[in-house]
Amino acid sequence: MSAEFLKPLTANISLLHKLEPSLQKAVSAIAGELQPSSQLINKRILLIGEPGTGKKTTAYLIAQQLNKEIYRVNLSMVVSKYIGETEKNLNKIFDTAAQKDWILFFDEADALFGKRTEIKDAHDKYANQEINYLLQKIEAFQGMVILASNMKTNIDDAFIRRFDTVTRFPLK
Repeated sequence: MSAEFLKPLTANISLLHKLEPSLQKAVSAIAGELQPSSQLINKRILLIGEPGTGKKTTAYLIAQQLNKEIYRVNLSMVVSKYIGETEKNLNKIFDTAAQKDWILFFDEADALFGKRTEIKDAHDKYANQEINYLLQKIEAFQGMVILASNMKTNIDDAFIRRFDTVTRFPLK
């Protein structure tokens, strides 16, 4: 897989021991329902909250607890202005992740998983097609996908309905 699309997600290990108990509890609850050696079949997680509340760290810790590699999808490299290229890029990402049993992490997910719009021109039609294609890829993916967003209101309702777990940050 081309390095421009995916990068390993890392966390500042020195900060992990300082996690709030509520964050540790969330990681355990989310990861606890899966066995570390099992295939991650169709598990979709949405983490929502303000910047700096632990969404990325939670994703990293879930992967660590499951003994899986997690890769951050570089959205700026995936989305293309050329028709069909975004879909090709998404295919590469999901195919590679499935083959290698990786967890995919989409940070600032509302940028790619935004609400579909009323079709007024060809651009709107194509943008909606990309969102529909992404919905299909996520549903068919035989693995774990974690999305993080600061703004739930910007994410298409069709995506939200497809998540197994939605966690709001900061945790109480």
